Amino acid sequence: MVLADRLRAGNRRSFWRTEPISFRTPLALLPISLGIIFGVWWWIATPVTLSRAPIDPSAKLECVSYAPFRGEQTPLDPTTRIPAEQIEQDMVQLAKISKCVRTYSVDNGLEQLPALAGKVGLKVIQGIWLGNERAKNLAQIAVAVGLAKDYPDVITGLVVGNEVLLRGEMTVGDLAATIRLVKSQVKTPVTYADVWEYWLRNREIYDAVDFVTIHILPYWEDIPIRARNAAAHVDQIRKRVAVAFPAKEILIGETGWPSAGRMREGALPSRANQARVVSEILQLAKIENFRVNLIEAYDQPWKRDLEGTVGGYWGLIDADNRALKYPAGVPISNFPQWKLSMAAGMGLSFIVFATALLSLRRKPWAPRLASWLAVGISATAAGALLGIAVDKMLVESYGSGRWLQWGLLLASGVLTPIFAAHAFMSGRPLPTFLELFGPREMRDRSFLTYALGLSLAVTVLIGAQTALGFTFDPRYRDFPFASLTMAVLPLFLLMLLNRPAQGARPIAESVFAGVLVISAIYTVFNEGPKNWQSLWTCAVYAMLALTLWRARAAQSPR
Repeated sequence: MVLADRLRAGNRRSFWRTEPISFRTPLALLPISLGIIFGVWWWIATPVTLSRAPIDPSAKLECVSYAPFRGEQTPLDPTTRIPAEQIEQDMVQLAKISKCVRTYSVDNGLEQLPALAGKVGLKVIQGIWLGNERAKNLAQIAVAVGLAKDYPDVITGLVVGNEVLLRGEMTVGDLAATIRLVKSQVKTPVTYADVWEYWLRNREIYDAVDFVTIHILPYWEDIPIRARNAAAHVDQIRKRVAVAFPAKEILIGETGWPSAGRMREGALPSRANQARVVSEILQLAKIENFRVNLIEAYDQPWKRDLEGTVGGYWGLIDADNRALKYPAGVPISNFPQWKLSMAAGMGLSFIVFATALLSLRRKPWAPRLASWLAVGISATAAGALLGIAVDKMLVESYGSGRWLQWGLLLASGVLTPIFAAHAFMSGRPLPTFLELFGPREMRDRSFLTYALGLSLAVTVLIGAQTALGFTFDPRYRDFPFASLTMAVLPLFLLMLLNRPAQGARPIAESVFAGVLVISAIYTVFNEGPKNWQSLWTCAVYAMLALTLWRARAAQSPR
């Protein structure tokens, strides 16, 4: 009873003290929480209706990049060979929406494609993959030249090399000589494809080709372009290149927008943005009468090994179910399953409130208003972000390591508000690492405290790992803002409300706090003020750093 008397006295002295109404407060806060969750999902899932459908079967695409790989298939494995039946299925589907497909090599079974494309009426812009190995280059050329001779009515162009200058794998002189070698053997028009800037830097390639093929990818520009400005940027660059090379056709060999992945400054990958950019570029091409090849037909999961999450989501067609992302006449939402996400979030919010109420059953005091507000804030944030966090985990997890990382962080984001609700009601402070992993006499034997501590440890370890990643290797990393916020916010509030008054600052927590703060400051400046994903994530890093910095090793008596 001594502890209860002390807590009652503390409550009477607190600014946040209210009358001891244990059940009336949560009954008022829960509907507010559920209403906010509904409002958030209604807002972010609002569908977008475009004036022109991105993919309209009545107005076929001029051309689209094609790679045949599905599931675990990857060209990074030289033994991969795609069966003709799989390519044929894709050609039948693509013939319904496009006049042409562009390929990049003749490896992995792609030498079968011209025959299969011709059967369904598709034209082919045949790619020849060049690198820094002369023997492989000559082998690619021999096969492609043979295909051009065998299928002259199908192959409308040969692309001799793709971004080989960008990668620095050939000199300009060697490339020009290779292009002329191919031209001497075929009647098919020959070109080279690279980022538009490399054409302007290496104008001697212009004399060797029959037409100019440029890549304009607004998302990947050195200064990324927002989705709403992407089509205008493409048109501006096309006209600039046309002025530099006035005597030959300018084909836009790659352009498009990713439907998922990390932000680059103000450039946000999303389903709605991809649909908007594709629609506006195609409308512009129709008005100004220029040819466009979109990248790409199908999402390619294997590219995530090279380019991160964003690399796997440039397709117009989903990789798994082979369905158009944007059927004509269907409004486009970034979260088509939003009702399920909203319901799951409301369920999590209810569980957090229920845990807080159950924690009061044997407590001899009424909780402070601040404690109930902390429960409500934690429950609402977790409920609103749950669907986003799940969506990000499903999209960003490629390989067992990523599944483990993002799965653990999501689990922490779900469980931490629940465990913290108990701590808010019971007056327990946030446990330190010493209570989890220190000497036996310092460990806390309470199951719920230990579970909260484990959630804290997972959150800190993954938070620090991602923060260091953004410091040393940020280009292809995703911002874990949703799951991280779900986990960190209740920990931060618990630190504010139930922090021990005295005790030594633990070394481990201090080190992690320093790492998070330094990384957050660097990331904010490196990513720029337009990247809200970065700003949000860094704000959460700062909250977690403050939570750890204010930790104290000595615990209140129990």
